[in-house]
Amino acid sequence: MHWSNNQTVSDFNYNTDGYEGDGTEDGKSQDGSETLPYIDESPTMSPQLCTPQGPDGVMISPTPPEGLPPGGDIEKGLEMKKLVLSGFLASEEIYINQLEALLLPMRPLKATATTSQPVLTIQQVETIFYKIQDIFEIHKEFYDALLPNIRQWDEKVTVGHLFQKLASQLGVYKAFVDNYKVALETAEKCSQANSQFQKISENLKVKSPKDSKDCTSTVTMEALLYKPIDRVTRSTLVLHDLLKHTPKDHPDFPLLQDALRISQNFLSSINEEIDPRRTAVTTPKGEARQLVKDGFLVEVSESSRKLRHVFLFTDLLLCAKMKKTSAGRHQQYECKWYIPLADLTFQTLDESDSCHSIQVLPEHEIEEMKIKISLLKSEIQKEKKAPKGQNRVERLRKKMNEQESWLLLHSPTIPFRLHNKHGKSYLFLLSSDYERSEWRESIQKLQKKDLQACVLSSVELQVLTSSCFKLRTVHSIPVTSNKDDEETPGLYGFLHVIVHSAKGFKQSANLYCTLEVDSFGYFVSKAKTRVFRDTAEPQWNEEFEIELEGSQFLRILCYEKCYDKSMLNKEDNEIVDKIMGKGQVQLDPQTVQSKNWHMDVIEMNGIKVEFSMKFTSRDLSLKRTPSKKQSGVFGVKINVVTKRERSKVPYIVRQCIEEVEKRGIDEVGIYRISGVATDIQALKTAFDTNTKDILVMLSDMDINAIAGTLKLYFRELPEPLLTDRLYPAFMEGISLSDPAAKENCMMHLLRSLPDPNLMTFLTLLEHLKRVAEKEPLNKMSLHNLATVFGPTLLRPSESESTKGQNITSASDIWSHDVMAQVQVLLYYLQHTPISFAELKRNTLYFSTDV
Repeated sequence: MHWSNNQTVSDFNYNTDGYEGDGTEDGKSQDGSETLPYIDESPTMSPQLCTPQGPDGVMISPTPPEGLPPGGDIEKGLEMKKLVLSGFLASEEIYINQLEALLLPMRPLKATATTSQPVLTIQQVETIFYKIQDIFEIHKEFYDALLPNIRQWDEKVTVGHLFQKLASQLGVYKAFVDNYKVALETAEKCSQANSQFQKISENLKVKSPKDSKDCTSTVTMEALLYKPIDRVTRSTLVLHDLLKHTPKDHPDFPLLQDALRISQNFLSSINEEIDPRRTAVTTPKGEARQLVKDGFLVEVSESSRKLRHVFLFTDLLLCAKMKKTSAGRHQQYECKWYIPLADLTFQTLDESDSCHSIQVLPEHEIEEMKIKISLLKSEIQKEKKAPKGQNRVERLRKKMNEQESWLLLHSPTIPFRLHNKHGKSYLFLLSSDYERSEWRESIQKLQKKDLQACVLSSVELQVLTSSCFKLRTVHSIPVTSNKDDEETPGLYGFLHVIVHSAKGFKQSANLYCTLEVDSFGYFVSKAKTRVFRDTAEPQWNEEFEIELEGSQFLRILCYEKCYDKSMLNKEDNEIVDKIMGKGQVQLDPQTVQSKNWHMDVIEMNGIKVEFSMKFTSRDLSLKRTPSKKQSGVFGVKINVVTKRERSKVPYIVRQCIEEVEKRGIDEVGIYRISGVATDIQALKTAFDTNTKDILVMLSDMDINAIAGTLKLYFRELPEPLLTDRLYPAFMEGISLSDPAAKENCMMHLLRSLPDPNLMTFLTLLEHLKRVAEKEPLNKMSLHNLATVFGPTLLRPSESESTKGQNITSASDIWSHDVMAQVQVLLYYLQHTPISFAELKRNTLYFSTDV
């Protein structure tokens, strides 16, 4: 069992949705690869257990979590405690069955060791099965004592003494961990030397839980030997969850605290401190002959991505990186290469050589990192208000800087190729077509002058590179952690933009516009108008609703559409349509946040684009207002609609899903790219009035408008699909650390939904999974879809989630609420298929393997 090359121990610590490998069996992930949440087995190290981490990746403090305050919502706390215990008990049953499966061959192997035809020697048997019998007996005793307490549950039940006893026996695990590597090596050698033992070790039978359909499952010895390594950290996670939901004045509280203290001391004692933090990409500040433009770009060099500071001077382009200097010395740039502008050409795709292959990370990894950054931002806001929180704030900022820098390095995918006529080619990756166009235009403008090719001596090059530090205009990489707290955090909510018209084109063309906003330090395309054909004065008059995540700028790009099939080249994210003009406006909160539309004009290369915009904060835009007319479907309770239609799932949901699956499932950015607001309103009216030609309308309508109508329906429900009543429980459930407890709780919550809500949710869930299956084409991963739909399906009618929280800004609301809502939906999207009938059939005691 080995790590993949780019993984560290911290990559496997549990995050907000449990630890990696959640819901998998036998130490394997769903794709069959190994999941090793808490152990490093690199050849030079013995196995090590990781101290559990919180969602921000910072080690959980030995100080136990606070329990419910005396007189708090005890009934709710004890119900959560029961769910945690039920889940843990279910996983204990599975764990005991796994240990039993290991012990089964041990006895006959021991018996034959003294015969004339031994399969293994006594020493080999004792090495491979070292301490398994002791561990089995400890957990069997614990299980037998805990089971009756769960079955006869009431508020007086105490279980702390059982966990205290379990923790006091952890010394057995120390011996097991020390021997683990030798046990694996011995088992592997014996398998190679003895085919009989190999057959045994590859086909161990594990009994299934009592209420499971299957009788047994086949597991390898290697996978089972890993189980105790995993289990010892699990008890620490469960203790955190139990303490969180135990009143402070309950007799269990001090006992659970003591058990947690013992467990954490045990983990600390067998762990050398593991510090897997990556070195942050730090490029401090800089300035040159005459500097025209500079900025940070990602260069693909030797097949890996490097962050470079690129300087455009009046006669050359210089690519530099920050030199590491000894402490106290002032920082310097090191020149990687330069091209005289007289020799610089822009390479096209066809001319570029194949060595510049672009490795693009899966979209979900980018989305996961955004979620981690948002959680860190939230944590920093909390710590700022806490007494003595400053040291922790600095640690969190450092971590956020690393993560934002990683995002900056891995998110760009649009190629920008440069070529030196007398030398090499170079490849940069940019995050938007706007940025590429800016660099290209700046260089072309300088090239119009009568430039002479220049060759710098090594001394001249050194002097020029040194001056970059003083001359630069961009002083630090564009990440939040480099900004002052006083700087505007940007806008969180919805920007409504109407693209009216454009003038100033010299001749007729097929024209369209795209809209981009910044998010996490780079720009994302959010909307696209229709193509207006054969005109010099396009009149789009199309309205879009764009979600903002800390955004400060809106960009509009105007393109001429290319219909010549011979020129189309879809590889490498190259856009073959010609940019006619581009412009950017700052989203000034004062101007934008008035309730009225604000009209503006962007001038770009002699072209004027007229547009209007207004902003709605996230709180207002997601406010649920019941419809006064109960005869329609928008703003009407879901059970009223299904009863009237005599359906299990509302007609609007079924029809929109069917249309998206018919012709929109391959569409890039489906559910992310905004549909035209007027089209969405037309569909809303048609569904509300039950227009007869609704099917004809749907078949003719732009697919993004249909996707937008479905989102709007869920957003305008008078209460969220997953209900106001259960919202606090969903927030509690998703924060549970123990996977079995989380599974138990999250399934119990689904069972608690009214039938129309549950049927609709399961229908939407399966649809979104089908959309994500087409991710290579539509670029919509499960994480993307959870981000789009999570708040829509969960956000309460009133802001229940912020009650009692000291939340001061919109970005706080985003961090506290929205990320948890995304995580809830993501949990169900990543889950194996959930059947309505089976869900209703199962009891509260819900078993799962982890």
